[in-house]
Amino acid sequence: MPVDSAAPHKYSEVLERIQSALEASRKVFERFTPGEIAAEYKAGMDPVTEADLAVNALLHKELLREGEGWLSEESVDDLSRLQKQRVWIVDPLDGTREFVAGIPEYCISIAYAENGDAVAGGICNPATNEVFLGAIGLGVTYNGKPVKTTARAKLKGATILASRSETKRGEWKRFETAEFTVRQMGSVAYKLALVAAGLADATFSLVPKHEWDIAAGAALIESGGGFFRTLDGEPLRCNRERPLIQGLVAGAAGLRAQLVRVVQSQR
Repeated sequence: MPVDSAAPHKYSEVLERIQSALEASRKVFERFTPGEIAAEYKAGMDPVTEADLAVNALLHKELLREGEGWLSEESVDDLSRLQKQRVWIVDPLDGTREFVAGIPEYCISIAYAENGDAVAGGICNPATNEVFLGAIGLGVTYNGKPVKTTARAKLKGATILASRSETKRGEWKRFETAEFTVRQMGSVAYKLALVAAGLADATFSLVPKHEWDIAAGAALIESGGGFFRTLDGEPLRCNRERPLIQGLVAGAAGLRAQLVRVVQSQR
């Protein structure tokens, strides 16, 4: 993200580190062919591939500095992070199912949290060559160009991104007659990034999500002028001992009240 060198922002260096790590991760993905990679399955039947682990190792090496904490889906959790003010929260491959299936809806997700707030993030879809970067006070860029969440103020005609797995299970059936358009997609991090860049109006999830799934996307959306909240009605708090939230609602600021009302009415 371009930053005025005459007045560097406090998160400028953080974004440079995120951008560098994303670029290095893209090169790792060049070694693998989506749709032609084997997957193993963790507890809960979540898939993991050699790509997940390779990118995780690279991100740990590229990002972590002395005094910072680390939380990743593919790392054994070190609870010493709870004593750290600054913590990296990453998912080296969000959308592993899509990656294994050869569907170009997966991404690398990197968030930087400070005192429990997700203040900077970067998301890269290596299949589509899309890079989203942003930080509080610096805005958001999409492939190097400044972007922001949409200015939409009415749900009618809005494009809402839905989880492919949630719709497959029937959890979005209740919204079939809604006045907005539902678009199915994999990777919650990628959905949040698209909303942050104004390429969709909003997204929500009715099921629990881990911090590594959503922290970077939350930072991007709020940096782009939108809103992010949990289904419990609270802002996102990161680096908790149990890094799990009960679903989310996020999107253009003008849709906040309407979208929250619709989602809450269907819980």
